[in-house]
Amino acid sequence: MRATSRRRTEPGRYEIRTQGHLDPRWATWFDGLSLTQDGDGTTVLHGALLDQAALYGVLLKLRDLGLPLLSVTPVTPVTPVEPDRPTAPEAPATDSH
Repeated sequence: MRATSRRRTEPGRYEIRTQGHLDPRWATWFDGLSLTQDGDGTTVLHGALLDQAALYGVLLKLRDLGLPLLSVTPVTPVTPVEPDRPTAPEAPATDSH
């Protein structure tokens, strides 16, 4: 019997936190993710990755640099909420008698 697994192939947005500061010029090496240095001594990489293989590639690069991985969080894109639109007043009820 052979087990099959479904692989995620759709793009996703991620926030990856590492211990240590990584200069923002490394962003191109990390598939164009944005790099932010936080005051607590961590670096956050965030942005869209094409698929799970791209995510694993980024994680391998962090490992190769010797940066401890603190977290990987999928980020749901924020969709704008439409403002409430005024509704038309209801027509007065008519008596059909």
